[in-house]
Amino acid sequence: MSSYSQLFARHIETLQQRTRDILNQQGLAGLAIHSGQSLRVFLDDQDYPFKVNPHFKAWLPVLDNPHCWLLVDGHSKPVLLFYRPTDFWHKVPDLPSAFWVEQFDVRFLTRPEQVAEHLPAQRGEWAYLGGHLEVAELLGFSQLNPEAVLNYLHYHRAYKSDYELECLREANRIGARGHLAARDAFLAGASEFEINLAYMKAVGQGSEQAPYGNIVAINENAAVLHYTHLSHQRIADVDRHSFLIDAGVDFHGYASDITRTWAWRRGLFADLIAALEVQQQEIIETMRAGLRYTELHLQMHGRIARLLQQFGLVDMSVDGMVESGVTGSFFPHGLGHLLGLQVHDAGGFMQDERGTPLAAPEAHPFLRCTRIMEPRQVFTIEPGLYFIDSLLQTLQAGEHGKQVNWALVDALRPCGGIRIEDNVVLHANGVENLTRQAGL
Repeated sequence: MSSYSQLFARHIETLQQRTRDILNQQGLAGLAIHSGQSLRVFLDDQDYPFKVNPHFKAWLPVLDNPHCWLLVDGHSKPVLLFYRPTDFWHKVPDLPSAFWVEQFDVRFLTRPEQVAEHLPAQRGEWAYLGGHLEVAELLGFSQLNPEAVLNYLHYHRAYKSDYELECLREANRIGARGHLAARDAFLAGASEFEINLAYMKAVGQGSEQAPYGNIVAINENAAVLHYTHLSHQRIADVDRHSFLIDAGVDFHGYASDITRTWAWRRGLFADLIAALEVQQQEIIETMRAGLRYTELHLQMHGRIARLLQQFGLVDMSVDGMVESGVTGSFFPHGLGHLLGLQVHDAGGFMQDERGTPLAAPEAHPFLRCTRIMEPRQVFTIEPGLYFIDSLLQTLQAGEHGKQVNWALVDALRPCGGIRIEDNVVLHANGVENLTRQAGL
């Protein structure tokens, strides 16, 4: 634990340095970072699940406590205003005692409005970072989520500290256990709902703690990229073809984002999974500093085209398939994205700390990252190959429809599709595949 505390102490030093830099640039005295507030369901007495402000959890792993604040100026010990009400209806947060406590000047609030007693007098010189602008205005802040501040912080958030990398490693270790449990449940004949229960039990997190809604898809449901329906229906062995799970965990505020696809029996679909996995691993090995992520995505389309050739699905040249958009009918999403405090982490399109954007190519609008890859950045690499009815209908009606083996496509439609996703750190001397390192 002492070494872990040391990692966290160095992480705070990094955040302090970034804070000093942006405050000096913008002529600000400090940042007031709000954890957030609970949101009441309309015409109800229940709240939506609380999601903490990512700028808050960048500083410390307090993820489930609304009405907290951080006051940081880059020089002084950060002040944590920790909300701990007197309440017999709900569980009151425990007194802070974890490894991170010594890095903060911890003060307690029993009522949210008490924050006003702790805020700096010159609030016009401080910037508010958070999602409740009406609260900030009532408290006297005039600089609310300044764009220059957010751009700077989002851009630099892509470079992970040693503490952050260790959190992401642990998120992958826990996530790997869940994926293996989900695979075993699928192979034992479980329904999507039952598989999801097995996953959550293995990782020790429920749906409210998960960084995103678990995608647990049997058969053709795997062709729905964000499928979260979770059917209770058990499917007979004879009608069981495939299983795709895209699920992660949260560890100290950092997300894993892992996908695996399994075939129920040996045959064409199982061979296609194995072939896509080879391509996925090979493209990970081509990652290097100085390469734009967009280029990696385009290279993957060439690899998808070769698979479509190899398996006799499309009779066209590789370049022809990519340039005409045929590969996009089978692989419609981006190769991946930045990963960290958020699953789709901030800054994916930023080319500098001023936030200069570079959009995804027009032909690939769903790509979530266009940055130059650099050491200490963490990416998902998640190629897919799907049989999506709406996209295939358009392809069939187009000029290249006759070059597709529709009998083979129809044989694969009940399987839905394939996605294989790993979480990868780029280092100066190569890559670290957090997911494979975790044993998955």
